[in-house]
Amino acid sequence: MKPTHVFCASVLLLATLPLWWRDPYVLSVIASAGIFIIAAISLNLLLGYTGQLSLGHVAFFGIGAYSSALLSLGFDLSLPGLAVPLVVAPKPVWLAFACGIGVAALFGWLVGKLAFRVRGAYFVIVTISFAQVMRMVATNWVDLTEGPMALNSIPPLTLWLPGEGVIDLVTKAHTYWLVLAVAVVAWLLVAALVHSRTGRAMIALRENETLARSIGVPVTRYLRVAAVGAAAIAGAAGGLYAHTIRIIDPDVFMFMFTITMVIMVIVGGKGTLAGPVVGGLLFGLLPELLRGRLAPELQWMLYGALMIVILVFLPRGIVPALTQRRRRAQPPAGQPVA
Repeated sequence: MKPTHVFCASVLLLATLPLWWRDPYVLSVIASAGIFIIAAISLNLLLGYTGQLSLGHVAFFGIGAYSSALLSLGFDLSLPGLAVPLVVAPKPVWLAFACGIGVAALFGWLVGKLAFRVRGAYFVIVTISFAQVMRMVATNWVDLTEGPMALNSIPPLTLWLPGEGVIDLVTKAHTYWLVLAVAVVAWLLVAALVHSRTGRAMIALRENETLARSIGVPVTRYLRVAAVGAAAIAGAAGGLYAHTIRIIDPDVFMFMFTITMVIMVIVGGKGTLAGPVVGGLLFGLLPELLRGRLAPELQWMLYGALMIVILVFLPRGIVPALTQRRRRAQPPAGQPVA
């Protein structure tokens, strides 16, 4: 079966899930995992296709969440030099969501402009530091973010339906379909990018940056494109998180969220389109499947052991291993099938 057919069949199956599996808890768990799959797809664009490990990627997730939430709620802000506070009225929720993506993309461009001057451990340190600064800002700028008290009553995303008008997407099924739609769009955008000339240039610099430079590939430019695209998609995931959970606090910048994204990408198979999805489903749903069946300590032990086993026996990830096995099983061209 062709990859396009597999993709369409998978999307169709997932889209019909709420129609035959109506358990709201299951739909909620899958939707939550889907949000982090979107974030993992964004990280894969940077880690998998350019080879740059960003351990501060959660910063763009949090920026998207806070920007979208603040614009949809409205805020007033006192700034030095202004006689009167800056008042921003509440914006339509989809406009706020789009602006949150734009703000995350802008920060991706700024961080990329600064961070890509260095490589290796220095790049990792820069990205981690940026995420920690964002968390400190969210914690201490109480006038804007409410700090540890959290932003609450964030309005949900809406949809216009014929005969019903504008409805709030608040049910578990609505949230599931919303997350699925954004995930499909994000996946298609990344697929289009990596199969373009820009994507081929990214892969070239991942494989051998020195050689890519020698043949005239503007490495820094393509790294910034990847950074902006990854930040924008992470911002979309953060915006979804804010408008579906409807309450956010500085913990949205937790380092553990970045580690979760990295695990999803590497275990699934970095540099593959299906890798973050497979890894995200496995490590997004596994904790919920084990909850109530094993003690928390045993859950974490099994979680870690499974990850170690996969990385030891499938060092390139699940998807590349399955692809290689399928190719070996296929008969050589021209050889009749028994």
